[in-house]
Amino acid sequence: MKIMITGATGQLGRLIVENVRSRIPAEQVVAGVRKLEQAAYLREQGVEVRYADYDVTESLDEAFRGISRLLLISSSNTDDTVRLIQHKRVVDAAKRSGVGHILYTGFAFPRQRSEQSNPDNVHTLTEQVIIESGLEYTFLRNALYIDFVGVLGLKEALSSGELITAPGEWKFNSVTRGDLALATAAVLSEGEAGNHIYELAAARTWDFTDLAEVLTGVAGKPVVHRQDAAAQHWIYAFMSKLDTSSTSGDLERLMGRPVTPLKESIMPFIELPEERIM
Repeated sequence: MKIMITGATGQLGRLIVENVRSRIPAEQVVAGVRKLEQAAYLREQGVEVRYADYDVTESLDEAFRGISRLLLISSSNTDDTVRLIQHKRVVDAAKRSGVGHILYTGFAFPRQRSEQSNPDNVHTLTEQVIIESGLEYTFLRNALYIDFVGVLGLKEALSSGELITAPGEWKFNSVTRGDLALATAAVLSEGEAGNHIYELAAARTWDFTDLAEVLTGVAGKPVVHRQDAAAQHWIYAFMSKLDTSSTSGDLERLMGRPVTPLKESIMPFIELPEERIM
């Protein structure tokens, strides 16, 4: 059995490859990448590296030969129309190449819509394409990355004693890439047959008051949360379109441990520059 991870040198893909390698022999792991030169470290670890570009159909047909289980990590393109076209190319190539099972990373808890309505987001549309392909599938629906805290001014809050956010009843089921990678590797390496859907979100939510309490512990002085309509950022509009409050036990069950605590999760965004959210 050969398992392939696309986007294997990306932030999530790199972690998944690392976790899969700890579960199965390296010779069974194949890394799909756009830039071969960036994957030299994987070859040194005994991982086979193949050129797989979502925009180059021929590369996908060649890359997927002999692959039993294929993980399609969603495209990072900023245009959802382009992303869906890319995903369709991958699914079509997987079917032509005889892939036995395709796994896809989407968003957790897609909003329910009536049968008469059309899905309005790239992840639901991609899942529909996969279902219609007839391939055996697993949908790994990832909750909001904890990375979003990087735009909340955490360092400023530690200094000023105030965490200022836009008004709203915000609750978060956010998770770290490390936790998602561990759970995804478990699903990939177990090779379970049949169709499956996992909602990879935290089992408990937190809110901005909880975050302020964590910052208080980090700062060693009080940090309070205050809502202010002047606190505007695109992230709030983005999050309002998602279900950030539903919870699931899938992630913790697959990892075999609780999710990473909030304090540990946010430390990289206090110590390091802001990163891309998703």
